[in-house]
Amino acid sequence: MSIKAVIVLLLTALVAATYGFGIYLFAQLVPDMRAALGFDFAYVGAITAAGQFGFLVAALFAAWLTPRVGGGRVILGSGVVCALALLLVPLARNILLIGALLTVLAGTAATVFVPMVDVISRSVPFRYRGMAMGLVSSGTSYGVFINSLLVPIYAPSGEWRSVWWWVGGITVVAAALVWLVFQRAGLLSRPTPAQVPEREGLPSSRLFSRDSEIIKPWVLSVWAMNFLVGFSTFPFQNFMSSYLRTELGFSVDFTAQIWGTMGLVGMFAGLAVGWLSDRAGLRTAMLMVYGGVVAAALILVFYPQGYWPLIAGVLFSLAFYPIFGLIPAYVSKMATTPAMAVAIFAVANVMQGTGGMLGNYSAGWLASYSATFTGVYSSIAVVGLILMVITLRLPAARTQAEPDNLEASH
Repeated sequence: MSIKAVIVLLLTALVAATYGFGIYLFAQLVPDMRAALGFDFAYVGAITAAGQFGFLVAALFAAWLTPRVGGGRVILGSGVVCALALLLVPLARNILLIGALLTVLAGTAATVFVPMVDVISRSVPFRYRGMAMGLVSSGTSYGVFINSLLVPIYAPSGEWRSVWWWVGGITVVAAALVWLVFQRAGLLSRPTPAQVPEREGLPSSRLFSRDSEIIKPWVLSVWAMNFLVGFSTFPFQNFMSSYLRTELGFSVDFTAQIWGTMGLVGMFAGLAVGWLSDRAGLRTAMLMVYGGVVAAALILVFYPQGYWPLIAGVLFSLAFYPIFGLIPAYVSKMATTPAMAVAIFAVANVMQGTGGMLGNYSAGWLASYSATFTGVYSSIAVVGLILMVITLRLPAARTQAEPDNLEASH
């Protein structure tokens, strides 16, 4: 196995930790942590909204820091901070402190994902970036799958803290491997002063000038898309366990089975849809995944009975995990340099975090006000339709690298 393939696998592992072991583990453990600590669904919305705020702040910070210390260093530091935060959650006895730690965890997700675009743009051949980023985006599903194995073992007996200990230990191992491999690959070296202005640190006057690609229509569409993705898909997952177990009366085992199936499907969904996008086109793949979000939400609104919630989970998994690879793949193919791709994707992550923050807070408030989650999932279906319309208006992605960026394609 080549060193480049190992780098992609380790990026996948860190996405599994920062995304799957953070807010999404909290989403699975909400009923159990509520019973132990005592908080309502509105507070769940506030915590997850705070997490998205941490995500968007960290995305901006990562965009500023990456050109100065290097993407590899930012990613490694994020893994270390993530491991520490996960190990502190089971020690906390105050929900405010847990909320703060979850906010930090969400921030590490951004500080892994933003420099990831730079690392992959430099390491992965142009024609394989859709598949590579699809695999990395599936990292969340690996984390969710591990969660689904641990939650049924410990949650029924009230040992939800043990789940956090396990995932914290796993993340420590992942961070250690990242340090070893990135060091060998030369990804932990600091950018030289000569490299920063030419390759990484674009002046703000050039970045936001009239001729800059960062303010072109396709970029604005990507930012709008990221906002709506965060606004719709994050609440879908964050409130699914609460909807199934609290309102619909499904057991913890069946709910864990749904999460486990979602994680299992997601392990292959990102890679498969990424492979499809490299052949059929990124816009075609995006239309397919947004259609999956719409179908999954409608099932939970109109027929949340029997095994239909499991089918909804599968459809959502086929859509959710790949989209976080499709959008950065689109950006990397449309942007003319890795530095421009990082800048565009950093703002995209800010928009995604803002959308997730508003979506989570609004969903929590709506669920508490109406005493049902049907309004939440109906709104998600509508947003999914809007995303399909935006996708239809996107220009086709480039099919080959720019001449000055060919070194990232070989």
